[in-house]
Amino acid sequence: MSRTPQSRKAESHDRIVEAAARAIRLRGYAGVGVAEVMKEAGLTHGGFYAHFDSRDALLVAALERAGRESVENLGKAAERHALKGHSAFRSLVESYLADDLLKSLDAGCPVAALGCDMPRQSAPVREASALRVQRLIAGIRNTLPAASQAGASVIAATLVGTLQLARALGDNDEGRSLLATTRKALLLQHDR
Repeated sequence: MSRTPQSRKAESHDRIVEAAARAIRLRGYAGVGVAEVMKEAGLTHGGFYAHFDSRDALLVAALERAGRESVENLGKAAERHALKGHSAFRSLVESYLADDLLKSLDAGCPVAALGCDMPRQSAPVREASALRVQRLIAGIRNTLPAASQAGASVIAATLVGTLQLARALGDNDEGRSLLATTRKALLLQHDR
């Protein structure tokens, strides 16, 4: 049984968004070129507008995909930590600040990867970026039912900033030490 044209288009669309989601985390918004994304997706540049009205529409879709992947990965990690009897908050902190994210720039939370670029984007991309930040804060708040919105915001800023600084230091003892120190501090303060 052959695939329908609509299913082929949906598969192509998914490959484009997947390639763009990796690209925004790896190279930032400015590093996402339509031609490169289409090539990575195995498609021609000319087919782009059959899927998106604009590059900004692609960036919004890529941010949503990257965010969804990040949440799914954190959820899987939470399941593994729950088997060890760890709290949801501990799972979040240990997964968000995992050492392997120092060498995997195309993985992890898009807020940490794109934070500095977010305010410089077009209105639709800024709105999608703000929504992603709000979802991160809400996710943290859900792991700490007693946490206030302000408290969850401080924890989100700590997580994002720590990952950014550790990546700036590099995949080395200094970067890993910063991650470990912040994990320990957050858990001592908030993991009751």
